[in-house]
This record gives sequence, structure tokens and C-alpha cells, in this order.
Amino acid sequence: MDTKRTLKKFLPPLLLDAFCKKPTHGFFGFYHSWEDAARASTGWQSENVLEKVCASLLKVRNGNAVYERDSALFDKVQYSWPLLAALQRVALEHDGHLNVADFGGSLGTTYFQNRAFLSSLKSLRWNIIEQKNYVARGKALFENDVLKFYEDIKSCLKTTTPHILIASSVIQYLPQPYEQIRKFIDAGFDYILFDRTSFLENEKDKIAIQKVKPSIYQATFPIWFFNYRKMIETFQSRYNIVAEFDAFVAFRYGVSGIPGGDKGFFLKRRV
Repeated sequence: MDTKRTLKKFLPPLLLDAFCKKPTHGFFGFYHSWEDAARASTGWQSENVLEKVCASLLKVRNGNAVYERDSALFDKVQYSWPLLAALQRVALEHDGHLNVADFGGSLGTTYFQNRAFLSSLKSLRWNIIEQKNYVARGKALFENDVLKFYEDIKSCLKTTTPHILIASSVIQYLPQPYEQIRKFIDAGFDYILFDRTSFLENEKDKIAIQKVKPSIYQATFPIWFFNYRKMIETFQSRYNIVAEFDAFVAFRYGVSGIPGGDKGFFLKRRV
């Protein structure tokens, strides 16, 4: 059956075009391997991604914009309240001092998002662990007494001892996420917080492609969609769950007809 011809009988032209048009952004899949998805993607190495993120965050840093996420600017800060509550709890346990390791933290998105609520702390150090090109740009334009940049966890831990590791909207973009999770666990952070992490309901881990909305920037990435129980169980020999929560954005969507959404969880290392 010709679906478009059938719909043409019932829908006006504008609605027909909208219905039949292929989506320009979102999640598409599934792929047999990360390598297959990577071959069909541009990846994070595209310089236009870094340039747009840098330009947006400079506006935030300089007070010319309020909030940035994924390079897009907003006129109002959108808070992840569970993440902020976790940071406040950890700071309270350390007499008003807070030392954060922000894995995949871009050029400081989460720091700038929450700095107004953390400004009254006795001390704050925010260590971003990122790709080499982001670290170089971060050191050149953003690093100061609070904000520091490193290429890996090991080099960060040689310099300082963070109280908490944050991984927000990052682990699903790594080719070997469980290998990185084991590194998180072995590093021995007292607290670990995952936010904006992609899951599918009642499904095994799957790989898809994310196409970014063209108005933000032109890029496509491979992305994992995890089984929630499997990921939680990866930590359970060494960590207890303090809290689980829906992410503050993209907490409900579907991928190839399978319902999913972004979640977060807050973990504390067992003594």
C-alpha cells in the first residue's frame, strides 16, 4: 500500500508534508556495533561543535547570556535539582568545602549552571575531565582558581582529591562505557552522580545514532541506550544508591518505537 497516496486523500498539503517528511533530528537505530554507528556519524571531534560551545559559554561567563546547554543559549537557567541537592549534601559533609570531578563537563556547563547556589561555600574547586581539544580551549579561556581542566581522571587525582564525580550526559557517548564505569569505581570516589543518562524500558543495551537539531549545530553521534538494572548492578558491589531520579530534560522519548528516557542516580561508596 502506498501510504503517502492514501494520506493524500485525507490530509491537506501542509499536514501531508509534515507527516511524510523525514525527521531532521532525534534518535535513529539500531546498529549491530559501535563501529557501524560511528561510520554513519560525524562524531564529537567536529570542530564546529567545540566552536559553538565555546562561543556560548563565553557569553555566559561574561554575563551576556544566562544559561548554556549543548551550545544552545537560554534566557533562564534550567536546574537539575537532584544534582544540586547532591552537591549541597556533599559540601555539608565537608564543612562547606566542595571538590568536584566533572567527567565530560565540556567547558563548564554544569559549573556555570549551578555556581549561583554554590557561591556561599567556604571553598569550591571544579575539575573538568574532557577531550584534549576541550582541555586546551578550557585552559586558555576558562581556567581560574575554581575551574580546572584535565585530559583524564588519573592526572586530575594526582593534583587534587574530589569529593564527588559527576557524569552528566556523557557515558552513553563512549564506545566502551562499562570499561569507563569500572575506572570510576576503581578511582574510589566517595560519591558518584550520573545525570541525563539514556535508558530504554525493559531492553538490553542498544546502540543508535543521535542527530542534533540543525539549528544547534550540524553533527551526528553514536549513542548507547542502557538497561537500567544492568547499569545499577555494575556499582552495587562497591556503592549504595542514595537516590534515583528522572533527568530534568529528555526524561521521556522513544527510539525506533521503544519507549525510553534519561535518568540519573546518586551513589555513595560503601565504607
